[in-house]
Amino acid sequence: MELYTNLREGEKGAWISIGVYLLLSTLKLSVGIIGSSEALKADGLNNFTDIIASVAILIGLRISQKPPDKHHQYGHLRAETIASLVAAFIMAFIGIQVLIQAVQHLANPIQEAPSLLTAIVALFSAIIMYIVYRYNLNLGNRINSAALKAAAYDNRSDALVSIGATIGIVGSILGFPLLDGITALLVGIIIIYTAYTIFHDAAYTLSDGFNVDEAESLSTIVRLVEGVDELTDFKARMHGNLMFVDITVTVDPNLNVLNSHRITEEIEHRIMKVKPFSVILVHIEPNMDLLDQQ
Repeated sequence: MELYTNLREGEKGAWISIGVYLLLSTLKLSVGIIGSSEALKADGLNNFTDIIASVAILIGLRISQKPPDKHHQYGHLRAETIASLVAAFIMAFIGIQVLIQAVQHLANPIQEAPSLLTAIVALFSAIIMYIVYRYNLNLGNRINSAALKAAAYDNRSDALVSIGATIGIVGSILGFPLLDGITALLVGIIIIYTAYTIFHDAAYTLSDGFNVDEAESLSTIVRLVEGVDELTDFKARMHGNLMFVDITVTVDPNLNVLNSHRITEEIEHRIMKVKPFSVILVHIEPNMDLLDQQ
């Protein structure tokens, strides 16, 4: 099934993120300690948490590929969303740690300016993370993976964090020592905000939340199907990257079973054109107003 093939392909993005984060976190923490930069050390800690978050996403993608069984008759696709939720908690915890360290640094600033090497490492990291962000975002959009797109947005925030760290380090070198600690504080805030965004999206999906505008767009598609008199009910929810849709429409009460079935097939066909990974259930009811007029 193409859905599961896409999930396997999504593992590539997770593995790339893990490899890059492992390299950059080691480099940033080492150079940050040697070069006396709180901002670069905070950025390195951020990347370290991203390793854990990316591993959680990788595990979620693996579990999502398991076929349905007697205990999970709809499959295991929600494991991908649960993995995003776990990653959000990990990121929030480290973000709080970075904030605490930044406040301590601001309360007791070290007058020694960071080395120029720390700024170079931070700028290099920003460029690398932006490249990874573009790759994962394109892959996530192509295979419709919420977890991989969440990883991509995390990659983007990491690129921004590294740019901020570069600015803070350069400012500190030029004679503004507090700027390095302030940047570390902003890094912590960005980490927590990114964690909140991922948590919100995952919790919204797990609680069967569905975008109102998208629901209205799909409802319009149903109403335009020939033979549909009225759309009386429309419900949709996401199960990982698979969409489940329940629809109730009224039709001419004089239609036979075959013609009514053709209407349901046309509804399914039109929705599948815009949402190929969908399971659609259409319930047909007679239009009682037309029946009363006869």
